[in-house]
Amino acid sequence: QVQLVESGGGLVQAGGSLRLSCAASGRAFGRYHMAWFRQAPGKERDFVAAISWSGGSAYYADSVKGRFTISRDNPQSTVYLQMNSLKPEDTAVYYCAADEKLLSRTTATMVSWWAYWAKGTLVTVSS
Repeated sequence: QVQLVESGGGLVQAGGSLRLSCAASGRAFGRYHMAWFRQAPGKERDFVAAISWSGGSAYYADSVKGRFTISRDNPQSTVYLQMNSLKPEDTAVYYCAADEKLLSRTTATMVSWWAYWAKGTLVTVSS
């Protein structure tokens, strides 16, 4: 089992940048695939990005391609989401997720596939 703690959420202006961090505790972080999801007010939780345990594969939602970058630092047991060119539509609670099962582009986008979740951090983009 792994415990996840997020940081970095806050209020930014449209066009600005923000970097989210998710630190993991527990054994074998280096073998956990990691992901970011987000949930806007009144909407379902949607996939944002995922990265394999080795960092060799990464997947992104079409809405964030070219703007967001997911990365990880296994020695520090941390995954990051660098968000650039932020839009008001990016306003949401962002959730870090982890799992050790075999990762694919299809399964990575499914909320039900991921076993472990952080509590969420709020990102608000003003216009």
